[in-house]
Amino acid sequence: MSTRAIEERPAPDVAIRTHALTKRYGALEAVRGIDLDVRAGEIFGLIGPDGAGKTSTFQILGGVMEATSGTAELLGQPARQARAYVGYLTQAFSLYQDLSVAENLRYVGELRRVPVREIERRGQRYLTMFGMERFMDRLAGRLSGGMKQKLALACALVAEPRILLLDEPTTGVDPVSRREFWDALAQLSTQGMTILLATPYLDEAERCHRVALMHDGRLHRTGTPAELRQSLGLQRLEVRATDLRRAEAALAGRDGIADVQRFGDRLDVLVREVTSGERAVREALGDAVESVRTASPTLENTFVAILRGLEGETRVLPFPDRREHERAGDPVAVGARGLRKTFGSFVAVKGIDLEVRYGEVYGLLGANGAGKTTTIKMLCGLLEPSGGEVRLAGEVGELRSEEVRQQVGYMSQKFSLYDDLTIDENLDFFAGVYQVPRERREARKRWVLDFAGLPGKGGQLTGSLPGGWKQRVAFGAAIMHEPRVLFLDEPTSGVDPIARRAFWAMINQLADQGTAILVTTHYLEEAEQCNRLGFMVAGELVAEGTPSGVKAAHGGRVLEVLADDPQRAVAVLKTELEPWRVSLFGDRLHVIVEGDAQAAARDLAARLAREGIQVREAREEDYSLEDVFLVIAEKGVVAA
Repeated sequence: MSTRAIEERPAPDVAIRTHALTKRYGALEAVRGIDLDVRAGEIFGLIGPDGAGKTSTFQILGGVMEATSGTAELLGQPARQARAYVGYLTQAFSLYQDLSVAENLRYVGELRRVPVREIERRGQRYLTMFGMERFMDRLAGRLSGGMKQKLALACALVAEPRILLLDEPTTGVDPVSRREFWDALAQLSTQGMTILLATPYLDEAERCHRVALMHDGRLHRTGTPAELRQSLGLQRLEVRATDLRRAEAALAGRDGIADVQRFGDRLDVLVREVTSGERAVREALGDAVESVRTASPTLENTFVAILRGLEGETRVLPFPDRREHERAGDPVAVGARGLRKTFGSFVAVKGIDLEVRYGEVYGLLGANGAGKTTTIKMLCGLLEPSGGEVRLAGEVGELRSEEVRQQVGYMSQKFSLYDDLTIDENLDFFAGVYQVPRERREARKRWVLDFAGLPGKGGQLTGSLPGGWKQRVAFGAAIMHEPRVLFLDEPTSGVDPIARRAFWAMINQLADQGTAILVTTHYLEEAEQCNRLGFMVAGELVAEGTPSGVKAAHGGRVLEVLADDPQRAVAVLKTELEPWRVSLFGDRLHVIVEGDAQAAARDLAARLAREGIQVREAREEDYSLEDVFLVIAEKGVVAA
């Protein structure tokens, strides 16, 4: 389907409309004449790389900033005059950490001139909707990341806006909280609220009614997620081979193959046509092919392909002046036996065992508060365990020695650079701490700037960088000394898909050269890039295996259901099934079922028919890692 065909549709009941919207900051043109219509009651996603102009657009629509030229109207009024009808959740966290949940709600409500009695009534209603009614007296600073974002959303809703603007609302939020957050958005949409949001997570964009791709201040593609995927004109092959690194190199750039991406136990290969594409794969790899399976392209495949067409191919430059590591006699780089940590009477980590080998990428997954960051801090010697044994880079017990520290790199969950220093000054600081030889520092600093997409901008203040660029600089700083063991705690939080691919290309390079890497992430499509995964629930390691292995171990089926009243269908099914099994994706439902998929589909259709809801189509979809995560998390909570 052409771009023109996607975009030229009548837009009834338009709630948000921009025409030739432009924003300049001096010589920089951040927004370049965009035309956008968002329909009333629609969930509309704005996706694009860092620096595309999304936040500037949100600030204009939220009435925070004036446009340079063009118009922005909400409910038929100029943006600044429509602020009384708009809720705006900014990218920067906007709560007061030292106020309680109730105090934050009251402060925002009074600011928006809502009567005190109404603030209490509405606050109670929204907190109940988000499952947070028990935490009215808890300080905002003591909430988990997911709960903070739900409170921020409740604060944005207390004035009962007709339009909700959300700028990357779920960055740093775990998959359980993210799905709850999206369930709340779907419910608000059914009540007539119009929602415009930006997100770096393309699995979230799948939940929108429509999405638009923004790049370099312009809109380049608009349509439903299905329309955008179909417009790509490519098919996806999941290829398993004996040596994925060599297989990736053999397929890259080959005729008939549009794209190759390595994951933890497979390659994703995009081809124009399945039969000829599979033939090209088998000819290139020969006996190394273990299996080839056809799958639907994802929205992330589409996003990357479109941006490559706009920006051209971007490659990660080789790390300069590499030094050869001696091969370790012990294959285990990071090990734990009975690892335990208590804080007073609270047991944060409950006797876990794990091993990460040299050359392996191990993903540690879990909801906020599961104990992942505490575990990483103990494994890298930053936090003393309450019990158990840790082995790191050949040492047991004494993990803070100079010899061990020079072999370890750590990128923390909280941004670890100094905002009031320039990028160059931060890199000089870390090069000194890690004792990078002086003759190698300048080349490595240039490499970090190139990797971050900031060549020649080392004199810029770090605090002025958008979040995605900060993460890239922090990653570069963590590997300047070529560590043999690397800990990455949510390294790509808030990073766009193109930058994420660059991260993972470098992570795979490091692993190929023998570095042991332990990574945490809340983005489950990204977790597929790990060789092995461990799932933590309430301080315990409850499941381990390859991405394919853990999906196979948890059985279950995912049904994608098209119904004539999807919102009501979700409400009906959630009363009869466990709520985590049912989720709304735009105009479709995803339902996790057990046993035979066809029998389950017939049963669902019959249940909905009794409520006067017709199922137009129900088909089995691949079981995603997010589905596995939710099953493990829910069963773990019940067991606890």
